[in-house]
Amino acid sequence: MDENTHIIELKDIDKVFFQKQHVLHVLDKINLSVDAGQIVGLLGPSGSGKSTILNIISGLLAPSSGKMIKNGRIGYMFQQDHLLAWRNIYDNILLGLEIQHSLNKENTDRIDELLKKYDLWHFRKNYPHELSGGMRQRAALIRTLATDPDVLLLDEPFSALDFQTRLSVSSDIYRIIKNEKKAALLVTHDISEAISMSDVIYVLSSRPAKVKAVHDIALTLNGERTPLTARKAAEFQDYFDCIWKELSDDD
Repeated sequence: MDENTHIIELKDIDKVFFQKQHVLHVLDKINLSVDAGQIVGLLGPSGSGKSTILNIISGLLAPSSGKMIKNGRIGYMFQQDHLLAWRNIYDNILLGLEIQHSLNKENTDRIDELLKKYDLWHFRKNYPHELSGGMRQRAALIRTLATDPDVLLLDEPFSALDFQTRLSVSSDIYRIIKNEKKAALLVTHDISEAISMSDVIYVLSSRPAKVKAVHDIALTLNGERTPLTARKAAEFQDYFDCIWKELSDDD
């Protein structure tokens, strides 16, 4: 595929932090791409620099060297939902548009449509503490979608949820991303979650992180793919075992 079709492409990205006592080399020549409509999973040991990659893509950090190509707008969904307790759900969702000074009828009509489509319309006047964890995450995603990004950066968005809720919410988020035809880069520690949601998975080594392996996820399914049906595919366990070994082996 021509590089112009990549929404995001990282070429030989290095990141070094200079601290008082020593130099911390976090990323070592990272090459990674995200294409339109694709969910890309990013797995690696704790401290390997997964969130650093998201922060470089979003512009919160500058790479020490290498090249980054961006052909679209970025939306960032953090680990916590960061919904403001004193604003109701509707006003929380408007926040990004307010910051961008782009609060207009076209955008608010789009928010209304998203709220209705994803079963939050009747809760729009509720406050965050009145919603379940899963509903809060859906609201946080709609807030991110309100600014119409081309690619979503998802930094462990389900980590604060219990296992059963996590499965349900991951299915909701997957459905919304695919329905809205967005691309996404998903950082997670959960191998099963990555396989069940991703079209492609990048596996990072320990720090300084290199790309250790890339897996194109091809699953044989009966019917529509969802994170739940993906876990039942015959190939699922093989991917899990392979990635587990890659993460467990020393670099």
